[in-house]
Amino acid sequence: MGDNRKILVVGGGISGLTAAVEAAEAGAEVVVVERKPYLGGRVSQFNHYFPKLCPPACGLEINFRRIKNNPAISYHTLATVESISGGPGNYEVNVTIQPRFVNDNCTGCGECAKVCSTEIPNPHDYGMGNVKAAYLPHPMAFPFKYVIDPSIVGTDEGKACADACAYGAVDLAMQPATLTFSVGAIVWATGWAPYDATKVDYLGLGKYPDVVTSVMFERLAAADGPTGGKILRPSDGKEAKSVAFVQCAGSRDENHLPYCSGVCCLASLKQATYVREQYPDSKAYIYYIDVRAMGKYEDFYTKVDQDENVTLIKSKIARVSQAPSGGLLLEGEDIVNGGKVKQVVDLVVLAVGMVPGTAAVKPELPMEYDDFGFVVSSGASGIVPAGCVKAPMEVAASVQDATAAALKALQCAMGR
Repeated sequence: MGDNRKILVVGGGISGLTAAVEAAEAGAEVVVVERKPYLGGRVSQFNHYFPKLCPPACGLEINFRRIKNNPAISYHTLATVESISGGPGNYEVNVTIQPRFVNDNCTGCGECAKVCSTEIPNPHDYGMGNVKAAYLPHPMAFPFKYVIDPSIVGTDEGKACADACAYGAVDLAMQPATLTFSVGAIVWATGWAPYDATKVDYLGLGKYPDVVTSVMFERLAAADGPTGGKILRPSDGKEAKSVAFVQCAGSRDENHLPYCSGVCCLASLKQATYVREQYPDSKAYIYYIDVRAMGKYEDFYTKVDQDENVTLIKSKIARVSQAPSGGLLLEGEDIVNGGKVKQVVDLVVLAVGMVPGTAAVKPELPMEYDDFGFVVSSGASGIVPAGCVKAPMEVAASVQDATAAALKALQCAMGR
């Protein structure tokens, strides 16, 4: 029989963390499972939130403290749900835990990394730059434990990492494990992924190194990112003092993502401030179809628009190519003034849409989906969707939605 006092949260991003702490502080026992080696999700990869332009570290740290101080919450990273059976108040969930090859003795000292020479693309930085095969996912990683990449397990280098640890934390004999949980309800908070803009071949992603996505640019501006927070061109490491932000890179396009993700305009407005603050003589160009900055966010839009070195152009960019004089050439149509747009810049940033975690593979669960893969179920089945797996939304809306999901999960679990 399931334990109707226990709730499983699938996904350890901001929505999952919020649902977990809210449910636990309301009296439930909560288990969080997350496929990455750390909690925090994509928010941990942000540089700043809009509109306050504050770092996400403070909000994440508060949630991590709430988790550490609450014995009713347990969590498992590198974990994926394999199967779910039963119904509300009586679910049985099988979860597979992949080996981290580092146990709870880890102090985060980094001695294993010092003897490691193999490098792998840094997943936290979207592959921009490399990280040692013995690595801490990022400076604020929770849990604060290193990870040993499987590529060096069984090698002399892996053994050297184990020998370098004075605490016996490197355990190369770890194997995958399966855990079974009996729970009364499930919060499904598997989040989102950025749209693969290489499919929009005329925008140059993957062809020109100085074309990046909005999520990659967020890492370029972050102090713990691949350039230490300096906004530099990937091609030559030079300062990017003219940056073009191309909105709807694949979005609102029947050949790619037919829908609007709602937050991309605000993200680009925010990122324009990164450029302007870092380089006083810089220029930012935002090419948009419509600027969507509703309600309380209109003041933020107005503030950025008033910067004389930020230019907003209503235009659909038709092509990005290498400029003969260097840099990248953007070409498109100027919708307001007529004629053509031609602009050479140092860096192009593609504002990519949000794709739900359930778009590619839909879990065989009693949940309903719309045409784009977002979950539209009410949660009446006892499996309650939360956050961006339901619809594109910004962080504040995700937190609100996850709080509501925690309440629904409590009601489902208790049969109310």
